[in-house]
Amino acid sequence: MIGIALGFVLSGALGAALYFSPAIAAAFQDFGHTIRHQALASPSASAAPTLLPAVAPGNAFTVLLLGSDNDAKFSGNEVLTQSMILARVNPATKQVTMLSIPRDLYVPLSSGGTNKIDQAYLHGGVDTAIATVEHDFGVHVDHYAWIGLLGLIHLIDAVGGVDVVAGNPVLDDFYPKDLGGNSPFDIERVAVLPGPQHMSGMEALQYVRSRHDDLRSDFGRSVRQQQVLLALRAKAKLLGVADIPDIAAAMTSQFTTDMSVTQVGELLPIAGNVSLSNVKQVVLLAPYTSGQFIGAQDVLEPNWNLILPLVHKYFPPA
Repeated sequence: MIGIALGFVLSGALGAALYFSPAIAAAFQDFGHTIRHQALASPSASAAPTLLPAVAPGNAFTVLLLGSDNDAKFSGNEVLTQSMILARVNPATKQVTMLSIPRDLYVPLSSGGTNKIDQAYLHGGVDTAIATVEHDFGVHVDHYAWIGLLGLIHLIDAVGGVDVVAGNPVLDDFYPKDLGGNSPFDIERVAVLPGPQHMSGMEALQYVRSRHDDLRSDFGRSVRQQQVLLALRAKAKLLGVADIPDIAAAMTSQFTTDMSVTQVGELLPIAGNVSLSNVKQVVLLAPYTSGQFIGAQDVLEPNWNLILPLVHKYFPPA
């Protein structure tokens, strides 16, 4: 949805705008990365990653949305994915499905071994994260979009904030103060009251990132993440060409995708034709998952007998 949200923001004049703003041109160097689809790791696996043909214009496509805590606690690209959302967009039926994949889901990793799915990116970057989702859920990922903490903050600030109706209060006495404190290990108290809220980038990040004291645990955070993405969609539809330089500059070094500038621009008419009533949100609550203690860590054990039929109802099997 981050990639789709960018499509809401970028208009058909994007190509022309690139010629006039060095900031925009620099930002869009993070577009057009290549996905190298991997074979499942095994002792005898030696097949090289494969490059698959692009999705034909107008056909349904999937996007894996990845969000990482890439603050000073982490080095370079050695980060986890705190947010994983698989989205499927069908331009013909004007429908969007969003599947939130819990970060603590205990799964086989495409790089080998079994661990929380948020470890896949750490052990092989975006290609391993994509391959893990493809192999475990039996789906194909056409595109991806990755965003860091500051990228989300700057993007939301660049569109003037987002409007969200908080259904439940968010109270967190142990929220990481890793972007503005003296130490990346500092903590602070965060409180978001229920009801209509206009959120800045930092406030929206706190809303989607907080996980302590939520009775729904990580599932509550998954719901909030989807909620903010839909709010971002609504706000971005109001923007014009004059806003493009700030949007592009906000994403510099905090966003990567395999989609080209042209492909992202083509998402705009799709966004305008999709109503909220045609957006299906899927969260893997019980009985699809259950809390377990495995390998000295709290994890969510998947019930694949239930998960796979649910996923394949909305995402065609690979």
